[in-house]
Amino acid sequence: MEQRDPHNTFNRRTFLTQSLAASAGIAAAAATSHQASAETRPAAKPSSQAPGQLPKGKIGDLEISRLILGTNHVTFFMHSRDLHYVNDLSRHYNTDEKIIETFAAAEASGVTAFMTHQDPKIAKLFRQYRDRGGKLKWIVAPWSDAEGRRVADPASYQRAVPQLVDSGVDALYVPGMITGTLVKQGKGALIGEMLSVIKATSLPVGVACHELEVVQFCEKEKFPLDFYVKTLHHLKYTTAPKPDAIQKAYAEVPGYWCNNPEETAEFMKGVTKPWIAFKVLAAGAIPPRDGFNYAFAHGGDFILAGMFDFQTAEDAQIIRDAFAANKNRARPWRG
Repeated sequence: MEQRDPHNTFNRRTFLTQSLAASAGIAAAAATSHQASAETRPAAKPSSQAPGQLPKGKIGDLEISRLILGTNHVTFFMHSRDLHYVNDLSRHYNTDEKIIETFAAAEASGVTAFMTHQDPKIAKLFRQYRDRGGKLKWIVAPWSDAEGRRVADPASYQRAVPQLVDSGVDALYVPGMITGTLVKQGKGALIGEMLSVIKATSLPVGVACHELEVVQFCEKEKFPLDFYVKTLHHLKYTTAPKPDAIQKAYAEVPGYWCNNPEETAEFMKGVTKPWIAFKVLAAGAIPPRDGFNYAFAHGGDFILAGMFDFQTAEDAQIIRDAFAANKNRARPWRG
């Protein structure tokens, strides 16, 4: 039997009771503080102690930073393999106000562009951020029109694209959820028609994809586009799929989004249009310093990365270091 000191009354039950009481007090105080802060905070403004600018390039005539803020962590479509709680965790952390703060934190760290698929809630929050003085550029993939109908063909782009232009977007691109399917179905010519709809607005226009075949098709057809958005990450991380498990362009389980990084890098050497590389961290499986360096070394001109507000400053510094380390890479810098 456990021997207890009769003079020591701080036993396990006392500890648990006091700990629970303290936790409740802290939670209540934090909730009160957060509520008061949200009510009194006039605007989410970039820090006055921004660490300096990021290297920049151009897509079309639009100059943007080499690091671009991504969207899945604020639209709650995070790729978390079989960890089903991750999107709920992000949803609880990224309140509407926190999302606006994230835009501001990215801007304070030198990021100059936010890239997202069309999402009414995010569009509303981004406009609020801009109303507070935010300066991030806005790059959007049309996905639905003002009535909520999905847009995935030239006719629907005729409806949705003018609406996006009126809302203040700075560049548009056809999303990979559309382009990969069209090329596989032998309907790739429709991509060119959708690009033409966007091109008529005079905004920079791009094509996104997971499959290298989409880029190869667009290059062969000489479509009128200004940039590509293509996945790129190595396959050397701990949870990377074994070669025999790579059976398609991407898979949530096992988690991979670029099934042929070396082939992709080799083909992109001959592509003169700027390349925004995404999924460069294999959805969080690769550390930023490793993934960012790999993407720049293997031809990516810009890196699209989802970041929480507390990650932006560190990621920005890693981008500065990676860009400086890869100035003389094999593929010339584009943009």
